[in-house]
Amino acid sequence: MPVVSVRIPQMGEGLQEALLVEFLKNPGDAVKRDEPIYVMETDKATTDVESPYDGVLVEWTAETGTVLPIGNEVGKMEVAAGVKEMAAGHGPPGEVKSENGGADMASSGSQIEKSDDKATTRDDVTIPPRTRKYLKEKNLIDQVGEIPVVGKKMMPDDVDRYLQSSPVDSSTAYSLQETDDYSESELPKNQIGLNFRLKRGTSECVPVTVMQTVSWEAIHAARQELKKNSEIKVPSGFGMMLWCVAETAKHHQRFRSSLFSEGRYLRTYHHVNLGVAVGLPEDQLVTAVLEKADKLTRSEFFATLKDRIEIARQGKDQANSSVSISVSNIGSAGMRWGIPAIVSPAMATLALGEIFDQPIPNGDTFKFQKSAELTLSFDHRLLNGMGAADFMNELKERIESYH
Repeated sequence: MPVVSVRIPQMGEGLQEALLVEFLKNPGDAVKRDEPIYVMETDKATTDVESPYDGVLVEWTAETGTVLPIGNEVGKMEVAAGVKEMAAGHGPPGEVKSENGGADMASSGSQIEKSDDKATTRDDVTIPPRTRKYLKEKNLIDQVGEIPVVGKKMMPDDVDRYLQSSPVDSSTAYSLQETDDYSESELPKNQIGLNFRLKRGTSECVPVTVMQTVSWEAIHAARQELKKNSEIKVPSGFGMMLWCVAETAKHHQRFRSSLFSEGRYLRTYHHVNLGVAVGLPEDQLVTAVLEKADKLTRSEFFATLKDRIEIARQGKDQANSSVSISVSNIGSAGMRWGIPAIVSPAMATLALGEIFDQPIPNGDTFKFQKSAELTLSFDHRLLNGMGAADFMNELKERIESYH
């Protein structure tokens, strides 16, 4: 039985890369054509990708959490005799007829002139300066003769289509350098994945930030009371606040929602899938996830939180498209407040600042109260200011009445 490659299809015009999120099938599984087999995240949406073949999955050849070019191989499948392997991108553009009726294909012997101030030609195809610059960025100068062209000019879109049908091996696309002045290294996989989502959030969402000062006295008192029982594992104050976040979010539908298909549709999850930012050595950051956090009892919540954070500290990023709100403890780094970034496709990020003694008027004098600043960044496309205020006010009430 022949074995063919499974490659990342083109999932939208102009897309050049995608984040491999999750495998839906295991090696050895029988797969039907058009059956979802893995999940990809692009800068537009998170998508279940369907199998292009009937067959048996042999292996996955890429790792989840990696950003890959469109057309890159992600796995191999055993298929029936006579089944042809689909081209990279699941369907190349093919030849396009020019005005004279012939195929507008590049000549393999053509060269780009070494001119930076005017358009250059390749036989009957003109290559404008901006396309020449794009070719240099993509390290495709030497392959200009292989690029099919629509019309009489080679445009960046022609280059994109060529990349989609003939993927560049991302591991060899750039050669790291070491000089007397600097050295280069590849970013950790977790950071590359996080950067992909941050970029998506920056390009898509409309961020707005609100702040709220809360009393920390009730949580502090609750922890002191629990410490009297030596047999009880006392949760952190941050953990107690996370419990309040989960309990609040289940009453606010938009904090369990996300937008998809370029913001035209709303997806609302029935439960709270809570993300928790976990710092690693060398300034790395991953996300621990408590799925269906609103369905857990308080003791189950704290036990699950501990377990998920331990997994995250081993370098396992648990972020997925169902996480609609993430929480970060910037107070652990001594920061009183800061404006958090929204990590797409989540709709909000909440930051807890450092616990501090706040002076409160008390007659002619002052008393000091343990307090904290909460900062919420949210996507204005999903939530308006009043909805954010309602969420923050209920969260404040839960934190200040914790027992």
